[in-house]
Amino acid sequence: MFDPVFSFHNTTGTKLERMSEQTTTSQDPIRVAIVGATGKMGTYAIDAVNAAADMELVATLSSKNELTDITETAATHVLDLTVPQVSPQVVQFAVNNGLHTVIGTSGWTEDKRAVLEDQLAQAPEIGVLIAPNFSIGSVLATRFAAQAAPYFDSVEIIEMHHPNKVDAPSGTAVRTAEMIAAARQRAGVGPSPDATQHDPDHARGASVDGINVHAVRLAGLEAHQEVLMGTPGQQLVLRHDAFDRASYMPGVLLGLRTVATRPGLAYGLDAYMDLD
Repeated sequence: MFDPVFSFHNTTGTKLERMSEQTTTSQDPIRVAIVGATGKMGTYAIDAVNAAADMELVATLSSKNELTDITETAATHVLDLTVPQVSPQVVQFAVNNGLHTVIGTSGWTEDKRAVLEDQLAQAPEIGVLIAPNFSIGSVLATRFAAQAAPYFDSVEIIEMHHPNKVDAPSGTAVRTAEMIAAARQRAGVGPSPDATQHDPDHARGASVDGINVHAVRLAGLEAHQEVLMGTPGQQLVLRHDAFDRASYMPGVLLGLRTVATRPGLAYGLDAYMDLD
């Protein structure tokens, strides 16, 4: 994980030929630059990209590098695994230089996504994926929860992670809550019943689009989430467990292989999974 004060020199003004405008063939490998390569996710991603026959790892950047190191390697794709304070700068640089980008960093709020969409409007051939979670199982669990939630009176989310995670609630929990809330609104389902009137210490958790989210940080955990749904006489619990960061790598590779064929901004790996 990057140090929270991680920063690059201001190189966002650099303008080079868009890699997407260069002539390529179907045999050309996906040339990947990983930013945030020294973190745990970066270490796994390096191995995954190196093992992929259709990819070439051309750059691994840490906080000691300048972003211009990416363009010097003729990369076509950027994999951003930095921290929320740094990610928008990395993505802005990538889009300005015509590089398709897969983002595995949290903190991409609706406001930040709107800014990115405005930027992509000036580069309509570039694809960007923001993936709150790369685990295909987790993505499916979130989708299933959104499908089931309108049929239950109450819905709450518990996300559980290792104590070194720097943000709460997790990006996955926020994305799950957003999708559940949207599904319930479309179905005309009201908020979960809750008679709580006094909660000075926020014991009921954070409210994300009206869905209560509880964050646990506990030694020995990796990444786990439960969506609890209840109605009189029954309960449905959807749980996903990621025991190792290796579980994220198929999703990382899916994102890198697909992003160039999906111009514009995609939010959530499910956008590339043809689930509808």
